[in-house]
Parts: sequence; structure tokens; C-alpha cells
Amino acid sequence: MLKKLFQPIDNAPLIIFRIFLGFLLAAETFGAILTGWVKRVLIEPEFTFSHIGLEWLQPLPGYGMYFYFALMGVCGILVMLGYRYRLSLGLFTLLWTGVYLMQKTSYNNHYYLLILVCLMMLFLPANKYASLDVKNNPSIKQNSMPLWCSAVMIFQMAIVYFFATVAKFYPGWLDGSFTKLILQNTEFEYFKTLFSKHWFHLFIAYSGIFFDMLIVPLLLWRKTRTIAFFAAIFFHIFNAIFLQIGIFPFFALSFVVFFYPPEKIRSIFFKKKIPIDFSEPVAENKSSLYYFFVPFFIIQLILPIRHHFIKGDVLWTEEGHRLSWRMMLRQRQGYTAFRVINKETQTLIPYDINKRLVPKQLAFVGCNPDGIWQMAQIIKKEFNQKGIEVSVFANTETSINGGTFKTLINPETDLAEAKWNYFFHNDWILLYDDQGKLIK
Repeated sequence: MLKKLFQPIDNAPLIIFRIFLGFLLAAETFGAILTGWVKRVLIEPEFTFSHIGLEWLQPLPGYGMYFYFALMGVCGILVMLGYRYRLSLGLFTLLWTGVYLMQKTSYNNHYYLLILVCLMMLFLPANKYASLDVKNNPSIKQNSMPLWCSAVMIFQMAIVYFFATVAKFYPGWLDGSFTKLILQNTEFEYFKTLFSKHWFHLFIAYSGIFFDMLIVPLLLWRKTRTIAFFAAIFFHIFNAIFLQIGIFPFFALSFVVFFYPPEKIRSIFFKKKIPIDFSEPVAENKSSLYYFFVPFFIIQLILPIRHHFIKGDVLWTEEGHRLSWRMMLRQRQGYTAFRVINKETQTLIPYDINKRLVPKQLAFVGCNPDGIWQMAQIIKKEFNQKGIEVSVFANTETSINGGTFKTLINPETDLAEAKWNYFFHNDWILLYDDQGKLIK
């Protein structure tokens, strides 16, 4: 079995995927500028909520982020053209990871997936055909690659879909209540009646489960591959139109090229490409497989299950939610009011976060434990700079999927002094049992 991974196959799937990827990278970044995303998320706020521990990582001042995203867009085009492929892709990956880490208010799973796929593509020979690199240096041209180059891409998507399936087995998804929430605010008047039906909420919920569960196996089996492909087109186009989740639907569809026989992909996209000569040796790149991809996938399999080892329900605490393919699962609502106490005089200092945050940040701080804790640290730092030592307490009310509002943060905990536990439960996040009673 292991030996089979090093058998040569036509590299057409990897080459066309590089072209698709480069186009999507450019579309994502230039689109972020044109739609106003960069302005709303990175320019208008006074500061951003970076990932904890990286608070120093903030957007460039002024209009710097426009140039930042424009540079990423150019890198995407260069990846598509295969020009200085690893340099272009490496620079994009670095810049995109910076954007991912410097803000959480617009967190999206496909932002994370882009990082992973770009990292993977850095270790794959995706510029060995139909690229400017080959035109400039014909000696690097190859028509083949080892089978594992396709296998790792398939396995990555299998991980995404498997954990997305598992995450949906919770009451709010199984009873259709969450799908009701995401469909009820549709902008398409013609579909409002259909989207208000409970049977349709259940249909979408269980269709999502079965799609995520079966799409990879059905694409792998030759007899069901094309049916699965058309089902994937319908599923992802529906999501793109009604859920408006950026490039992810098209990004996910582009992986289909790895499921079809390489010769089929060659005949569709590269009609002039010479079939591979199986007698010619192929660069196996064993070191990349053993020393990058094996550890890479071990980490990928561990991260999504870590919330099972953290006390409390991840839907409530958010601890272990990110990097786990828990996609489109819950809607959080809530509000947070901070009580700032002068430690020396023990007097209340009025503090209005509305003057510091834009609406999306207010929503983030209103119901996310990490956002609440980070805001408390920001308040503490602000007063420390004035020479005032303060305690910061939070009065919070949070609802999940339209449920009952409950207190999220212990109102007696001084968040200015509280430490953030990266790996386990933070005890100042209150927990409740199945009946909604506080666990003490």
C-alpha cells in the first residue's frame, strides 16, 4: 500500500488545481477590497481583536491594508501563472496568515483552510507544467508526480468533511432550529415562504449531514463519482447564493479534480499534454511526505477533538471551537457591560465600549468569552497608561441559537487579573447543565 503512494501518475490534477487556487486567491483578496471588507474589518476599527498572545499584530495604519491585500492579489495571479511559484505562494501564505491572526471578528473556516492548503501546496510540484517557471527553465518540466501528491489533497478534504459531519450531531442542528435561523433572514423574497417551513429546515439540516458524510466516499467510487460531483455543484452553489460564505463553495469544488483519473483531467484541461511515460523515473519527494505531511495530518486529526478534553459544552464556552471544522453550527447573541473599578478609591469609573468599538466588534465582545477577556485587558492597559490601577468586571447575557439568555461570565471575577487558559477550561466562564441550571 505504501509503495503504491509513490507510483507515478499524470500531474494534470495538481497543475489545474494550482491555476484554480491562484485565481481564487486573487478573487478573495481583490474582492475583499472591492466589497469593502478590508475597510470595515481592518481600517475603520481603532484596533482589532487578534488571536490571544498576538495582540501586537495589528493592521497597517492608514490605507496600508489596501496595499497589503493588493500585494496578496498579485501573488495569487503569480501562483496561477506559475511564476516564481514557491516565492509567490510563500509570500501569500505569510501575508494571509497575518490577516487571519490579526482579527477574529470575521472568523471564517475557509480562511483557515486557505492557510493549510497553501502550506501543502508549497511542498507539492505544482509548477512543473503549464507555468512561467517552466517557460523560463524548461529543465524543470515534468508530466508526472507520485500518487501521494493527489492523496494528501483528498485526505485534507476528508478531514474537513468528517469533522464537519460529527459536529452537526447536536440537538440544535438535528431539530432544524439552527437552519431555521440562517434561512429566515434571506434577501430573496421568492423563497421566504419555503424557507419558513419546518420540513425544509429539517431537509437542509439532514442534507448537510449526509452531504458532508458521504461526499468524499462517493467521489472516490467510480460508479457514483459523477453523480456526487453534480450533487456537490448543487450543494455548494446553494450555499454560495443563500448563505454567502465567500469563495469556500468554489474552493471546495476545485478539489474534485483529484478524485477523477488524472488522464481524464489531462484530456479536459490539457489536450496537448503528452501522456506520461511510466518507464521514466518520478521524483518521489519522500522527505516531504514523511517529515511534513505525516506530522501535519497528525496535528489536523488532534485539533478538532481537543474540545472533548475541555470542561463544558464547546457551543457555549467556545473553547476548542476554532481550527475544528465546526462550520455554520450556531448563532451567538448577547451583550456585555463592563464595570471598571478604581482599585485605589474603590469607585466606579463609567466606561462606554460603544465609543471604542465598531458594530461588528461590539457583537463579538457581546457574547464571546475570548473577546470579553481581551476587551478587559484593553481597558486595563488603557487606564494603566493613565497611571490608574483598575479592576474590570463583566455583566453578560448570552443566547445560543435563539435560546434562553444566560450569564456567560462570572460577574465577580476581575477579568483584569484573570489569566487566559489556552488549553483547558477558564473557570470564570460559567457552565450550565442540560436543564439550564448553573453548575457550581
